[in-house]
Amino acid sequence: IIFTSGFKDYVICDLSTRIPFIIEHWKKENIKFDVLYSAYLGNARHIDFVLKIKDELLEKGGLFILDPVMGDNGKIYPAFNDKYVKSMRRLVKEADIVIPNLTEATLLSGDEYKERYDESYIISIMKKLKNMGAKKVILTGISYSENSIGVAIYENEYQYYEHIKIPKSYHGTGDIYTSLFLGAYLKTNDLYFSAKYAANFVVEAIKNTLDDDSHWYGVKFEPLLLKYLGANKI
Repeated sequence: IIFTSGFKDYVICDLSTRIPFIIEHWKKENIKFDVLYSAYLGNARHIDFVLKIKDELLEKGGLFILDPVMGDNGKIYPAFNDKYVKSMRRLVKEADIVIPNLTEATLLSGDEYKERYDESYIISIMKKLKNMGAKKVILTGISYSENSIGVAIYENEYQYYEHIKIPKSYHGTGDIYTSLFLGAYLKTNDLYFSAKYAANFVVEAIKNTLDDDSHWYGVKFEPLLLKYLGANKI
């Protein structure tokens, strides 16, 4: 995984004009998907593509997981705007599991973003996302104390998994989190376990990177995969 933040002169290839033909080819070949996992999308038109793929190519009873990547630290990313947020709510309506950070959750719910909050604030936002249509909700990066952070989980009731807070952040940990969560969830069908499993992996990946200043662009997660999966069989 390579992330663009901090890099210069990277190249973007927008396939918007080709995706409709790709979808039609998949349909012609009778290709269906058991899982649809949507994360960073370049523009609102891509949201339309995701909905089309879900409606036409996701198997009946298939799983749709949404990581609505739009912002962080209380601010929407420069590439997006209110129109994009409104379009993203269409995906929330269709999602089996939605996994935003707090910034993205408040953009979707319409709540004020707060740096300091209590459990009732978090629960209220999660309930709003469920009322929008999401069947299950996981909020990442939720902290109720200075030295800890964790993930909030809401299906039929609220749960919270807390772990140590490392005072250094890296780009891309959200992508790694959702990918590890998805793998664990497909094996166990256990929302809390999978949320905890992915959180623990990300913590270890951050620890594995702290002493390497040359690896500023993301965490060194690759060396942990076999070791971690072997020690935490699912």
